[in-house]
Amino acid sequence: MQNKHSLLVLLILLYFISCSQPAENPFLGDREEHFEVLQLFEDERFPNIVVAKDGTLIATWGSTRYQVRRSEDGGKTWGEINVIAEPGFQGGGTVVDEQSGDILAFVEEGHPPSPLTMYRSTDQGRTWEPEEIVIHPDDNGNIPSMHMNEHGITLRSGAHQGRLIRPSRFYGESNDREHWSTHYTNAIFSDDGGKTWHTSSPFPVNGTGEAALVELSDGRIYYNSRRHYSDDRFNPRMRHIAWSDDGGETWEDLSVSKELPDGDQSSDYGLMAGLVRLPVEGHDILLYSNIESDSGRKNGVVWASFDGGETWPVKRVVVESSFAYSSMATGRENTASEGQIYLFYEGDGGGNIARFNLAWVTKGRDWRELLQE
Repeated sequence: MQNKHSLLVLLILLYFISCSQPAENPFLGDREEHFEVLQLFEDERFPNIVVAKDGTLIATWGSTRYQVRRSEDGGKTWGEINVIAEPGFQGGGTVVDEQSGDILAFVEEGHPPSPLTMYRSTDQGRTWEPEEIVIHPDDNGNIPSMHMNEHGITLRSGAHQGRLIRPSRFYGESNDREHWSTHYTNAIFSDDGGKTWHTSSPFPVNGTGEAALVELSDGRIYYNSRRHYSDDRFNPRMRHIAWSDDGGETWEDLSVSKELPDGDQSSDYGLMAGLVRLPVEGHDILLYSNIESDSGRKNGVVWASFDGGETWPVKRVVVESSFAYSSMATGRENTASEGQIYLFYEGDGGGNIARFNLAWVTKGRDWRELLQE
């Protein structure tokens, strides 16, 4: 009888211990691969994808009219196309304000340099209203364009916690080849919820454009940029990397990735890429999307880094056929999007979205094993 009582006490103790253990992050716990692709748009170009605080997916798209589609069930089904601005040119990615929950979208009237309007949604992308904003110029006196950079983020730690920041670029006089040497990427940031924006110092090399950034667990910002011009020793066919320790105001420690390609390798003309950090506390798991192709925009690939972009030991082909500009986002805990990764890309027939989990990227292998290799 005493043994039975002791066993019962032990079982109860083990139960309470198990209940007190934190559940494994939904991005890490699922070892069963999941992958599917849907088409969202049939024409035009320029994808961007974010996930609102309530888990709603917001896909923006368009080269002549700015269009939005939403999904409230984690990407299984999508609502009708909502045209926000016509004419309207996809002015780069949106920004989710993690404090207010607002979604900020940037729309240009045509291919930049062109007038810019910021739209704000306070209802997870259902409706949008234009808003007057102030953008202060950079160190060179230039006002940036937003066109076709990855979505922005809200900084979550450090002295600039709550800051909105997104990649931007300076186009020079135009996008003609003769002006490429004057182009450069940078970022804009706001500390008042998107009403006033300041422009960072330029990226430390010219000829760059169409960038992406993430905040790492230590508060540093990792900046990853396309390049389509080179008159120096740096390889324009691989991604260019820099870092910020001051909340995105300056960029330093320029390097060129030895692992991440920038467009097809037959040309110096790069390609907009997707970049996202998984929301796993204390770990810097990054995903990057581009192509692995000797010639032509095809063979879309997703790479994974488990050390904040220092190495990229894992990659997997998304589609072997047409693949061009892309954008990435991750789901939110305790919503229908939980544990999911979203890749919105230009492909055959228009704008397609792939929905998958980390297990698909790693082919079912535990990420901790890959980190140790």
